[in-house]
Amino acid sequence: MINNAPIQAILYQSYKAATLSLLLCCASISQAEVITTKALGHNSSAEYIDAPYMPYANPEAPKGGTLSLDARGTFNAANKWMTTGVAMVGTDYLYDTLMTGSLNEAFTMYPQLATGVTYDTEDTSWIIYHLNPKAKFWDRSPVTSQDVKATYEAILTKGPMYIRSYLGDIKEIQIIDKHKVKFVFASSDNKEILLTVGQFPIFAKTSIDADFEKISLTPLMGSGPYQLGRVEAGRSVSYVRDPNYWGRNLAVNRGRYNFDMIKFVYYQSDEIAFEGFKSGQYRFRPENKASNWATGYNFPAAKAGMIVKESIDSQNPVPMQGLVMNMRRPLFQDIRVREALSLAYDFEWMNKTLFHGQYERLQSFFHGSELAATGTPSADEMAVLTALLSELEPRQRQGVLSDWQLPKSDGNGFNRDSLLKARQLLLDAGFYYQDMQLYQPNGERAKIEILMTGDTLGRVLLPYIRNIERLGFEANLRQVDGPQYYERTRSYDYDMTTDVFAQSLSPGAEQAAFWGSAAADEVGNRNTIGIKNPAIDKVVEDLADAESRDEIVLYTKVLDRLLRAGHYLVPLYGKSGTNVAYWNQYRHTTLPTNAVGIDYWWVDKEAEAKVNSYLKR
Repeated sequence: MINNAPIQAILYQSYKAATLSLLLCCASISQAEVITTKALGHNSSAEYIDAPYMPYANPEAPKGGTLSLDARGTFNAANKWMTTGVAMVGTDYLYDTLMTGSLNEAFTMYPQLATGVTYDTEDTSWIIYHLNPKAKFWDRSPVTSQDVKATYEAILTKGPMYIRSYLGDIKEIQIIDKHKVKFVFASSDNKEILLTVGQFPIFAKTSIDADFEKISLTPLMGSGPYQLGRVEAGRSVSYVRDPNYWGRNLAVNRGRYNFDMIKFVYYQSDEIAFEGFKSGQYRFRPENKASNWATGYNFPAAKAGMIVKESIDSQNPVPMQGLVMNMRRPLFQDIRVREALSLAYDFEWMNKTLFHGQYERLQSFFHGSELAATGTPSADEMAVLTALLSELEPRQRQGVLSDWQLPKSDGNGFNRDSLLKARQLLLDAGFYYQDMQLYQPNGERAKIEILMTGDTLGRVLLPYIRNIERLGFEANLRQVDGPQYYERTRSYDYDMTTDVFAQSLSPGAEQAAFWGSAAADEVGNRNTIGIKNPAIDKVVEDLADAESRDEIVLYTKVLDRLLRAGHYLVPLYGKSGTNVAYWNQYRHTTLPTNAVGIDYWWVDKEAEAKVNSYLKR
């Protein structure tokens, strides 16, 4: 699932097709029952299939007010689903999807544009989505199967490469009638694809035909709860709630989309953005900077009780933020070099001196969740690993079988023990020193350029650069603007750069875009490291084909072991849960377990008036 996980279609509540014609169109060579259901889950049941609203929603939440947030960089396009341009943030508010996910479940989808689905419980090579006849675009034209087909065909042929890979199992899209569209897949192996095709925004066919690849600030025609409002090029973008939104009374939408306006204010750096928050230029801020959280909220508005700080727990894995090594470069082909570069990172010193002790060392690509591999492999994990060990080089094999722990320094800033181990690894790999400088086995100087944009990570990367310079590398930090960074990362033009691998509680086919061999050669895909490992490919394939929740957990833990032991990136730091700060005008009910759930918050109008009065003083 895209940022939210995978899939094996399981039925929640079912009833038989009502007419012979529907049964005929859904017939398969399998003798299993053809099911029509209102919700889909991946190896789990849908807890809220008959609920009038989601448990984290307040159906009586008042409408009105503005939600304002910050964004970074710039933009020149309204369509994020094409391969050119830099899209404005927030465009998801413009579009409905066929189904929408639960924020309390690993991977469960409930009706939005679709009222339900029909599929075969055994032959999962097809699925039919039933469109809601009431669904309307902003111009009040109906949402039809033609629009769904045109949307997916455009994404599959013109969309970002990682999305094309994710949807690569789609073989054909058939229109049954105005409100029924059938997805036919290349095989029945990828159970997740049944839900995956319900996750994408649907555009009007007329706007796709005319404008899909056009770089423009005019969005494609949508059916979502908001329409594009005021756009100040490079400065801000606003979305205005559509009072005639067709889906406002759907169960998943009751108590949702309460703000009359959602506004994103753009800044070039986090420091400037923080000053903007202090002055009320925007009023809701996820706080990702430890020093700000520890000592920064002592400005007048905070002292006056106008600011709320809240730490929100989440059961989702902590996103792996790491300094990736581009394995398309010969320098990083040897695992000993990659391990040496990992040893050079001194988390304990940085956490003490830069982060006020607020962060955790990420020991897993699924840190903080049941998916993280711990200790030595279990019997079930060994049963999977045994067939893969021959595909691994000895050092990775050793790491896979061990009780994995990243090195821990004493925090004094010298990191001497780890640097000595790193130096020996480099010597073992054939590197040598001459005049205190490090050379590769081929005689070339050992050089590394770290690519970054913005200035948030500069203070983290500079101490790391000093450490690898102590190892003899010639290293420099290359800071570029947003558009240049986008183009260079898209074409893998870097030695090292930072990346964040956000995971859900139900990983699946999307993992191929992160770690798969095919993705490593596809421009614009998500395999920023360039991993090509047959053992990882095999586990990713097994994960996508998982038949139960237990199998999802099992294959994810095996994948975690393989990724860690490959030393493909330098894990930086993370934090379970999310810190948010906001002006004291926003309210929420019980929060979901897997997200902040900002779409279900609302404005307290009386409190907003007090904030406005304070800011006018």
